[in-house]
Amino acid sequence: MKNFFALHHPNRINISVTDERKAWFGQFIKTFGVVFFIYLGMYLVRNNIKAATPLLVENGVITTTQMGIIGLAFSITYGIGKTLMSAFVDGQNAKRMVSAFLSLLFGIALLTNNATTGILLALWGLNGLFQSPGGPASYSTISRWTPQTKRGRWLGFWNTSHNIGGGIAGILALWGANHLFCGNVAGMFIFPAVIVFIIGIAGLFIGHDEPEELGWDPAPIIFNEPQSVEDRQAATMSKGEILKQFVLKNPWVWLLAVANVFVYIVRIGIDNWAPLYSVQALHMNNGAAVATIFYFEMGALVGSLSWGWISDLLKGRRIMVALISIFLQFFVLHMYTVAHTETALFIALFIMGWLVFGPQLLIGVSVVGFVPKQALSVSNGLTGTFAYLFGDSLAKVGLGYIADPTAKGLHVFGTVLHGWQSTFIVMYAALVIAAILLIFVAIAEEHKIRHAAKEVQLASNK
Repeated sequence: MKNFFALHHPNRINISVTDERKAWFGQFIKTFGVVFFIYLGMYLVRNNIKAATPLLVENGVITTTQMGIIGLAFSITYGIGKTLMSAFVDGQNAKRMVSAFLSLLFGIALLTNNATTGILLALWGLNGLFQSPGGPASYSTISRWTPQTKRGRWLGFWNTSHNIGGGIAGILALWGANHLFCGNVAGMFIFPAVIVFIIGIAGLFIGHDEPEELGWDPAPIIFNEPQSVEDRQAATMSKGEILKQFVLKNPWVWLLAVANVFVYIVRIGIDNWAPLYSVQALHMNNGAAVATIFYFEMGALVGSLSWGWISDLLKGRRIMVALISIFLQFFVLHMYTVAHTETALFIALFIMGWLVFGPQLLIGVSVVGFVPKQALSVSNGLTGTFAYLFGDSLAKVGLGYIADPTAKGLHVFGTVLHGWQSTFIVMYAALVIAAILLIFVAIAEEHKIRHAAKEVQLASNK
């Protein structure tokens, strides 16, 4: 089993770099397809519980409060696993590793009408743990295959998998339950689980984690890019030394992780609370409330496709592009707060969805540029851990408490934050803090880009 997940590097085959470059797309797209559909599949067995919740509550399986606790269990295990499980994935075949984890999610099919709250809690917590390395492992695999000049667009394209998977999860789960399980809510878990089981098994045997597994050169050589300073330094270091030197002692990784907290406060603050805000504050109907999710997600889909591509055009200046997005969010957030018609609200949400996914995507793309390839998963996982344990929690619990008309509000520095307008103040503050933190990273990123350009110039002059 250990050998199955190991990275196997055969002897360098007799193929020129020119031929490698010509054959690159055909080999890469197979691997890309695997990580794309694996991550899409993960959302089929994540968002299905949202669609199943009304039936679970109606059938007396769980209460609304218990559902909240189950959701919290997922967030905690998912957030912690982002770092711990990703550290385990680094140095292994990330594509096969995450395919195997996806296959294990078949255990979620054990959810039935007779399941106790404790069983649901344990299974959904395990679901979060098994899903946690999915994103970081996908970042790692795609980053190993792509040069700096193409990485942003491919990671952005991959990021749309969760928009698609999340969007169809409920529809697919309900169809399976109604057509294959006579409407039994258990079918909303079993049917998606069978689908992800098939995806996971297929993904084990398709594509390669990196070009070297084909006997090729690494991607930087194939595309005539200089090997990063971090990769050169890490070549003779152990996994523990790499983790300590390039992750735990890396100020840019920590700055990006903390900045991601505040990026998530804004993202979840809009995404999670827009339906309730539209009903409570704007007195719109439930149809409009549901539509807010659609328009925000459609904007997010466009954002996933566009922001990475824009950063590629600017030669890998990921955080500079993220800062542009954050600057624009100030104006669109204001549009959102003053929108009083459905049309104005939907337009603001669409644009906000597009903008919010700029820094969220680009922080993940940027962090892999500050570490060697042996630490791609754990560094990306660390930013995810901070996002979920702190940003996601603060946005859901903190903003919910501030907005709750039956609560007394939150006292901060002698000021009482209470009501929907106060939630917007928190979001504005989060944008300011995120921007300040990212300015320092943008400067460091600029130095790296210019240093790499000088190396290319020197090499071409020889």
